[in-house]
Amino acid sequence: MILLRHGQSEFNLHFSATKRDPGITDPRLTALGQVQAEAAAEALRGAGITRIVASPYTRALQTASPTARALRLPVLVHPDVRERFHFSCDIGTHRQTLAAAWPEHDFAHLDEVWWPSDTETVASVTERAERFRAEMLADPQWATTLVVSHWAFILTLSGHSLENGTWIRFDPSGLRGPADLSHYR
Repeated sequence: MILLRHGQSEFNLHFSATKRDPGITDPRLTALGQVQAEAAAEALRGAGITRIVASPYTRALQTASPTARALRLPVLVHPDVRERFHFSCDIGTHRQTLAAAWPEHDFAHLDEVWWPSDTETVASVTERAERFRAEMLADPQWATTLVVSHWAFILTLSGHSLENGTWIRFDPSGLRGPADLSHYR
């Protein structure tokens, strides 16, 4: 599968400059983030993608959109590939609001509030990543799946820290080292 970290968000822009939580919930992509999403779509056009799975956060949905348009594929919204709940950016948007903003996506399987209310432990993120890994291993389409996700989830799943708008190919049957979330973000 291909793991793609969402493009630069408004939160990423401010947090990287100050190292302080700017209080932005479910941030949108910046202009650079949109460019990164378009560039990823162009680069992945010939990658053999047959399915797109994305986190329910707005920044991931926006990042998935150019690839979905280019390949004429639906985006399957999967809450297990969301970011670790830790900062204000990890407060999501209610299901009904997402459904109104993204009518082409199916959000019916999400709870109205689909993100946690308390900071997630590393063990919780690891459990989600392992559940998703097992799900993909059981799916014959895993090799042609694009997963649009977030830094901590991708690091936990694959052992790789990705910059905004970058991706890696990942074999869920392979071994990976333990994720180091001690310097979160």
